[in-house]
Amino acid sequence: CGSLPLSESLWTTKASGSVRLRINEACREETTTEPLTVHQMFKTSVKRYGHLNALAYKKNNQWEKITFPEYYHCCRRAGKSFLKLELKRFHGVGILGSNSPEWFFSAIGGIMAGGILTGIYSTNCPEACHYVASDSKANIIMVENQKQLEKILQIRSRLPDLKAIVQYSGSPQQKLPNLYSWEEFLELGVDVSDSELDEMMDSQRANQCCTLIYTSGTTGRPKGVMLSHDNITWTAIHASRAGDVSAGDVQQETLVSYLPLSHIAAQMFDIWTAIQWGEMVYFAQPDALKGSLVTTLTEVNPSNHMGVPRVWEKIMEKVKEEISRCGYVKKKLVTWANTVTNNLVSICRRPGEKQFLFALADSLVLEKLRAQLGFSHCHKFFSGAAPIGMETIEFFLGLNICLYEVYGMSESTGPHFVSGPRAYKLPSCGKVIPGCRAKLSNMDSSNVGEVCCWGRNIFMGFLNMEDKTLEALDEEGWLRSGDLGRIDQDGFLYITGRIKELIITAGGENIPPVPIEEAVKKELPLISNAMLIGDKRKFLSLLLTLKTTEPTQELSLEAVQFCQHLGSQSTKVSDIIEGQDQEVYLAIQQGIDRVNAQATSNAQIIQKWTILPWDFSIAGGELGKNCTTLALLTHRLARNYSWPIDWPVITVGP
Repeated sequence: CGSLPLSESLWTTKASGSVRLRINEACREETTTEPLTVHQMFKTSVKRYGHLNALAYKKNNQWEKITFPEYYHCCRRAGKSFLKLELKRFHGVGILGSNSPEWFFSAIGGIMAGGILTGIYSTNCPEACHYVASDSKANIIMVENQKQLEKILQIRSRLPDLKAIVQYSGSPQQKLPNLYSWEEFLELGVDVSDSELDEMMDSQRANQCCTLIYTSGTTGRPKGVMLSHDNITWTAIHASRAGDVSAGDVQQETLVSYLPLSHIAAQMFDIWTAIQWGEMVYFAQPDALKGSLVTTLTEVNPSNHMGVPRVWEKIMEKVKEEISRCGYVKKKLVTWANTVTNNLVSICRRPGEKQFLFALADSLVLEKLRAQLGFSHCHKFFSGAAPIGMETIEFFLGLNICLYEVYGMSESTGPHFVSGPRAYKLPSCGKVIPGCRAKLSNMDSSNVGEVCCWGRNIFMGFLNMEDKTLEALDEEGWLRSGDLGRIDQDGFLYITGRIKELIITAGGENIPPVPIEEAVKKELPLISNAMLIGDKRKFLSLLLTLKTTEPTQELSLEAVQFCQHLGSQSTKVSDIIEGQDQEVYLAIQQGIDRVNAQATSNAQIIQKWTILPWDFSIAGGELGKNCTTLALLTHRLARNYSWPIDWPVITVGP
């Protein structure tokens, strides 16, 4: 560590700052791993995995592949071009668009050239893009296409640090000063020497910032989470070990890149972990989350797969829809197979007849179902970025698929607790990553407290936000998560809620909303989101949204079947809202009555409810983009909501 810039502090809010690494020489080997920069890790991987393919992308409907040495060379070419454009040290390199090799090359090349990788969500409006680009002092912004380019052109005059824009897919429709196609951009660096780039890379240190992850702005301005080289490289090594990832020279792992790379989960899983362990990354189509993902999965057959809960829910809905179209015999076979495997964990440990039945069900039915989803060779299935419901977990267990939950935040470089083949217990988030530490602060009588984290993965600080940084870290430097949880005697973490997810009514009653909301969703399978309101109010009210086939307002198969069971013919949200479908409204009322019957006090009774005309979404601004409890962030919106006069409010009881 002698070559690291000296720093006595565990945090900084300056892009050019450095921090003291959380290395304890007296602790285990995991905490004393040699600090590495991103490019040092990459160079080591090129030597180790030089004979392997690293990236694959579709061109003319055929998969084109790139080896690790070619991948590294492409990043260096991009790095030279960034130097030619006079990218300043510690200034942002913004990337706005879908996953692609160019996204990777720009990300790593920008870091090599001394910039800070700054992912921008492709759903951002121009003003949101402006905030990120301005806050990070972005010198260069990479955009995918004309649609994303137009956002930056609208705000270009208000970005004094912006020197150039590069469109990495297709050619710009107009010729403008300092606007380049990808090919033109790469040509810029042809006369930049290797030694100039190497000198810049050698000047970087592991305790300096290389990546910015912007958190949700639902609780104020988005915060730029500063992650150091060491945050990235240490987490890539040790979190992957916890997830049982194989090294490429032993047995190469394959995965599909499709989640937004501006989110820490996708960035760690797709870029940094893949480099460290020599994985093969296939790029999905830009419309992956709108329906083409399964097509890519069936072509690739990855060995591991990461999804946020909504992705797993969508896959579940697709499977249910396909099963509903099967004939009587096939339906019965699937039902039987699901029944046999529904309690998979315990069944696998029992000898005799049940083991035989499980093997029979898997070979006759479940193998075929998994193959249709592209999971015939997949051994590890991860879920992260938000809490996943037990209904979804149990459904996939019925397909002989164990979803391993990952718990963490952008501020912990993604994972801090990981489930895996050797650490699996429902409904926990797994065990703390070896080398990391966790504690519960302010525990109550039920041994529930705030989850606090420590380790080499804990962030440097929020860019330009000292007050927010000091709120996130306690006096000793532990990261406060804001999540409430308990840790059992075996070290498994169970998240029970959020500190701020506590309603305090006008009468002074403290009410945890999540259990009530989950109970409503369990009673009413057509409900996608249930948001309880009641902070500083006399009683509880509820906002409901219906399950739809995104991005349309058509009801999902499950919602349609629920309606048909009631004798309703509704197939769209518009058929139901504003009290138009009395059968559905009555059924919802009855479901809420059943939930109310289980209330522990009158203060926990839902007295009013309404159905919203749209579902919550990231694009709509109701959902946070970057939080451990993604769906729960909507509570801030809901609890400060004034009832619109044109929405019908259903009053429960007298």
